[in-house]
Amino acid sequence: MIKILNFLLFIPLISLAQEKSEHKSVYPNYVGDIEFNATIDNKDFELCNSKHIFQYFNNSGGLEYEGEKLAIEKEFTEKYKSEIVINETGLIRINFVVNCKGKTDRFRLISMGENYEEKVFAPTITDQLMRITKNLNGWKGKKYKGKDIDYYQYLIFKIENGQLKEILP
Repeated sequence: MIKILNFLLFIPLISLAQEKSEHKSVYPNYVGDIEFNATIDNKDFELCNSKHIFQYFNNSGGLEYEGEKLAIEKEFTEKYKSEIVINETGLIRINFVVNCKGKTDRFRLISMGENYEEKVFAPTITDQLMRITKNLNGWKGKKYKGKDIDYYQYLIFKIENGQLKEILP
């Protein structure tokens, strides 16, 4: 009985003597988070809250852009130089962060073919879309519960044979 009692008293001492290890996750906090990449992102881009960037679906305010979607479509209509490129059909999505001041950075591109399979489009298409998206300067800051927030935004481009047919959302 004394051996059992000594053993039970000894266990808490062992657990107190354990070293606390800090484990840093290799995964983002939320699916879809865009981590800073020093080789492609602007080091001077400032977030209001680096611990939490709101996802685009966290706010039902819709597209927060001066002039709304019509202004975005106008920019692309004026600046995108379409040329017919057979078999360059599918969807191109550009995700990015809008900070609380309406400034943008952390642009990422993903593209897919007509059957939603991964597809690499011609640089003449993707470079133009990325350049125009980066130069959109009418993004508005958002608030949540009275506080300025940073948020993710995306644009999806429907491409048919190199022609820009539609911009979503």
